[in-house]
Amino acid sequence: MTAVATSLIERDFAVPDIRCAGCIAKLEQGLVRDRRIAAARVNFTEKRVHLSCTPDAETPELIGAFSRLGFEAHPISDGPPEVDRGASDSRALLRAVAVSGFAMMNIMLLSVSVWSGASGATRDLFHWLSAAIALPTVAYAGRSFFRSAWRAVRHGRTNMDVPISIGVLIATALSLYETATHGPHAYFDGVVMLLFFLLCGRWLDSVMRDRARGGVTALLRNMGTGAMVVDPDEASRWVDATAIEPGMVMLVAAGERLAADGVIVGGASQIDLSLLTGESAPREVLSGDPVHAGTLNIGAPIRVLVTAAGADTAIADIARLMGEAAQGKSRYVRIADRAARYYAPAVHTLALLAFAGWMIAGAGWHHSLLIAVAVLIITCPCALGLAVPAAQIVAAGALMRVGVLVKDGSALERLAEVDRAMIDKTGTLTLGRPVAANLDAADATARALLLALGRASRHPLSEALTRDLTAAGVTPLAVEAIRETPGAGIEARWGTRRVTLGRPAQTLADSALATELAIDGVPAIIVRFSDTLRPDAPGTIAALRRADVVPTILSGDRAAAVAPVARALGLTAQTSMSPQDKLAAIARQAAMGHKVLMIGDGLNDGPALAAGHASIAPASASDAGKNAADCIFLGDRLMPVMQAIRVARRTQAIVRQNFALAIGYNVIAFPLAFLGYVTALVAAIAMSGSSLIVVGNALRLKRSARCPGC
Repeated sequence: MTAVATSLIERDFAVPDIRCAGCIAKLEQGLVRDRRIAAARVNFTEKRVHLSCTPDAETPELIGAFSRLGFEAHPISDGPPEVDRGASDSRALLRAVAVSGFAMMNIMLLSVSVWSGASGATRDLFHWLSAAIALPTVAYAGRSFFRSAWRAVRHGRTNMDVPISIGVLIATALSLYETATHGPHAYFDGVVMLLFFLLCGRWLDSVMRDRARGGVTALLRNMGTGAMVVDPDEASRWVDATAIEPGMVMLVAAGERLAADGVIVGGASQIDLSLLTGESAPREVLSGDPVHAGTLNIGAPIRVLVTAAGADTAIADIARLMGEAAQGKSRYVRIADRAARYYAPAVHTLALLAFAGWMIAGAGWHHSLLIAVAVLIITCPCALGLAVPAAQIVAAGALMRVGVLVKDGSALERLAEVDRAMIDKTGTLTLGRPVAANLDAADATARALLLALGRASRHPLSEALTRDLTAAGVTPLAVEAIRETPGAGIEARWGTRRVTLGRPAQTLADSALATELAIDGVPAIIVRFSDTLRPDAPGTIAALRRADVVPTILSGDRAAAVAPVARALGLTAQTSMSPQDKLAAIARQAAMGHKVLMIGDGLNDGPALAAGHASIAPASASDAGKNAADCIFLGDRLMPVMQAIRVARRTQAIVRQNFALAIGYNVIAFPLAFLGYVTALVAAIAMSGSSLIVVGNALRLKRSARCPGC
């Protein structure tokens, strides 16, 4: 029994039809009746089922087990481990914030008595109680600063954590020495308060960064998980995507996604290339035509001779391009890091000058060191540490209320700098959903038949018909004997008459998307489809121009499909562009000193989204597009793009003001500390006051997303 258990493998499936507790019981009890499945566990929240199954359990067989229970299932892979690690870091920081905050409040209560004039044994008692709280707090809550400072020093560098760590450790040690020698001053309250405010800033920053994590692995989920391979003797077997090799022949059913690149050697079909090219119209493919992994076969079954698999496929090439493009963006130096380059050495220099000055004045090492530590603490970047994350988190909250999700704080910094916008067409400027353009020309009977046939198919055009006609309140007619022939269309019986819905008998001159309803072989109506512009696209383009951002279209679609959109919006356009072409276009703009905002949705836009100085994707974008983008906007409106730019620029103005406030505070506080006037009370008031001013200034961003003029 143990041997069997150790040989089990773990598989995850997405099951969108899980609705209630009954579904959970049905899946968990029904799946284990299959000999290949040892255990099944349902995650209701994520609508996911985790299976423990035998190694010989193939994906089609497992999907069949779900189908027998009446559920549709899709195999999924685990997310990248760095996501979990990032979330764990945020939780650790939050715990440190809680610990330091609790300790700070208790130490401040104890310090009130000292500030009120307690002396002698009473003062020593309160100092020892403060030390008992502060020492474990510093050890626990200061770990992130100490580790960062040690890494920097070990490699001969400095960062903002170095003066923080030095100040905290020396102040704690001196406070302990003062307590042990019955000294009048201890800095336990100031030290813990410093850690609390800095940890608040670091946690806010971490929350912003967590939204950015994802990785290229999500992109590769768009590939087929495997394929049915036909052997020379015509026997078929399921082969996992990782085991597919060039020379194999795949049998790709209608509705199945390709697991490898290849050439069609049998059959003809329609391939949905939107994942790779962004083009909304399916492409006709015949024997001898190349096809690519990740594309969807929506027509008839085809045989494909594999020419490239795994890491050699076109989709894997795009993944590599995304990784390379993202490296350029990762080299962007955040404003807080740029400040740290100058701030950290300045603080060290000032503290050293204070120590040297008082030593020369004859104050002795003890007093001189106390003043140097006071300089370090009072000038440590409490307000500076909050200046950026406080503004960014308030701005992100304001944008979220208008339907924009910001994944990374640095995105706001980069978004504020853009002066060029390169925009994809399908799914970005347009809604990416086919809309029937001439349904008004159909009579009531034809509309009812269109709905009756359309709702029986999952073809994109059928789904568009169903959506539009249902919204118009059309009632379908009763039809019988419905039969769908992949690549040909739907056939049914209406009373004694034969009705069909499928490809028009004659090729349309403009190659537009269309479907034809025929009754007894006689065409009744040809329904044409178009991809409509987002309702506020013209206004958004005008607002971008007013903001000195020059927009242009960057599309993988054909010129004929892009031209009407470009004319309607008054934009120049580059068409039929591959992912490499889009990267090259962005690189040319960057070489001329421009900061490019890339707005796109498809897998083909992924490398460009990663390469842009900043990037935005709609919520309807592919997983790869959303992972590569800095921001995601919700809904059918395009104006959130302009709102995001406006808020980003406002945020940068607030950040600069916060830096000015923090620096102004230090200009006032440093002379006081240098002259020896800074007590624990003064340090506590100064640090908390400066931090509260910075946070209060950041809160002005709450209403910045309102965009009456944009």
